[in-house]
Amino acid sequence: MCGICGEVRFDGGSPSVSAISIMADVLAPRGPDASGIVVRGNVGLGHRRLRILDLSDRSQQPMADPDLGLSLVFNGCIYNFRELRTELENQGYRFFSDGDTEVILKAWHAWGVDCVSRFHGMFAFALHERDSGRVVMARDRFGIKPLYVADAGGALRFASSLPAIVKAGGVDTSIDVEALHSYMTFHAVVPPPRTILSGVRKLSPATIRVYERDGSFKDHRYWDPCYTRCAGDGAMTRRDWQEQLLDALRTAVKRRMIADVPVGVLLSGGVDSSLIVGLLAEAGQRGLMSFSVGFEEANGEKGDEFVYSDLIARAFGTDHHKIFVPSGNLMEALPGTIAAMSEPMVSYDNVGFYLLSKEVSRHIKVVQSGQGADEVFGGYHWYPPLVNSNDVVSDYGKVFRDRSHEVLRTQLSQDWISEHDTSGALLEEHLLREGADTPVDQALRLDSNVMLVDDPVKRVDNMTMAWGLEARVPFLDHELVELAARIPPEEKLRDGGKGILKDVARKIVPSEVIDRKKGYFPVPQLKYIAGPYLEMIRDALHSQAARERGLFRETYLERLLEKPSDHITPLRGSELWQVGLLEMWLQAQGV
Repeated sequence: MCGICGEVRFDGGSPSVSAISIMADVLAPRGPDASGIVVRGNVGLGHRRLRILDLSDRSQQPMADPDLGLSLVFNGCIYNFRELRTELENQGYRFFSDGDTEVILKAWHAWGVDCVSRFHGMFAFALHERDSGRVVMARDRFGIKPLYVADAGGALRFASSLPAIVKAGGVDTSIDVEALHSYMTFHAVVPPPRTILSGVRKLSPATIRVYERDGSFKDHRYWDPCYTRCAGDGAMTRRDWQEQLLDALRTAVKRRMIADVPVGVLLSGGVDSSLIVGLLAEAGQRGLMSFSVGFEEANGEKGDEFVYSDLIARAFGTDHHKIFVPSGNLMEALPGTIAAMSEPMVSYDNVGFYLLSKEVSRHIKVVQSGQGADEVFGGYHWYPPLVNSNDVVSDYGKVFRDRSHEVLRTQLSQDWISEHDTSGALLEEHLLREGADTPVDQALRLDSNVMLVDDPVKRVDNMTMAWGLEARVPFLDHELVELAARIPPEEKLRDGGKGILKDVARKIVPSEVIDRKKGYFPVPQLKYIAGPYLEMIRDALHSQAARERGLFRETYLERLLEKPSDHITPLRGSELWQVGLLEMWLQAQGV
């Protein structure tokens, strides 16, 4: 797990070592253990390292193989690298290191663009071919590892975070109107390739991009799971699905234990993280460290789920750590949390993950986390209303969108609202394309492959890597997701959602964490905004920068500031936090 960056010149110039150094410095928290910059010809590569596999200097990056004429910077983990290494050795390749980075170099040389289809893992990398001058960039199937790109005065820059690119200067930092529409519609999700800034883009998940020497490029999407029933699926019984799912879960969790350092678990006490702990215990893990976080209650809403995480910790004998965050500490952590965001993200649990990761990183470098289970197995409340939908685009919008295009026109200033409902068009594009059997399948595909990427997945990466902590997400094992996509929707929606997953969990974990109301990572102070939190947002929205930008109508802001608790989105988010967070993030970037 690391941070990568670089600059490529297609105009005959030399890369800016200064710009690469600035980006690498911003990425230092992602890789506190080592750093390196290499410039060869028109390509400069920068790297910050977090030592997880092959702790020796042989796996330092940027990594070069002079015999093959390849150089690489890589962020992530290839869980099946040992199997791939054996296959490559059988083809005659020889290795000088013991980690997964070198396997990517050899795999590209052996298999070209097809190499990424062989990788089990999370990854973002940039590779340079010395002889052809080509530059290759790739991102894992769920975009677990980020990769941002930008044009900076004719140079192509890339980095693991958007703020790193902005800090290096020379990019267009104006607001992207279409991205703003998505941000306000999908609770801060801005699907790729856009970001909230016009001059910075992100590589789409499951994509490999090849730049030619002249700067032209082609994208290849190498994975697109089908949400359809395969031949023979109709004969599968519930028990058959349970057995296959349990086997896939065991494999997914086992894969993510590969490391040369200890691996722990972020334990919320919900069924997803509890199941991970149970499967690790079943596999013989002893002395497993688990970590939970809680907050003060607000407006009568409880701020922790320690009763459930304690239960799991006792049941499986984990070395458990509870972190309670007083309200004052929460306030102090918000500036750091916002600064750690690659893009503005409104979910309340950002600060929870930020503070949890700070504590966890004092004990351990790698954790498994339960993100993705709700999107993959139908755990959210907006799926059941779609079962009999005859207009999935409209019906999905009613249960998922923060606001309609018409309402948004009354909230954004005239200069910042597009003529057309671009967010509705995005839903139509993704929901109606081929490859999904039912409206629920269409929604699950959209959430798993688009909304998930730029909300919980990005949130976990940003907040953990702010403290040099690697988070692995077994519910996003691509083979597990391919299996889940075939399981009939009714098996997922049973039992209040995630029915088939709960069936499997009952074989592993105590029923008390399964047979309860669905929990969330609660931070009540950011939902019911008052006191210092309200003043912080008021100051941001009334600042000179915010007034000059003029994103929102003054009448709308006045209503929010007067009665914040009266303006809660359909998915239980604060409208005031949404608009205030955007402005605070922009100001943190110096925009």
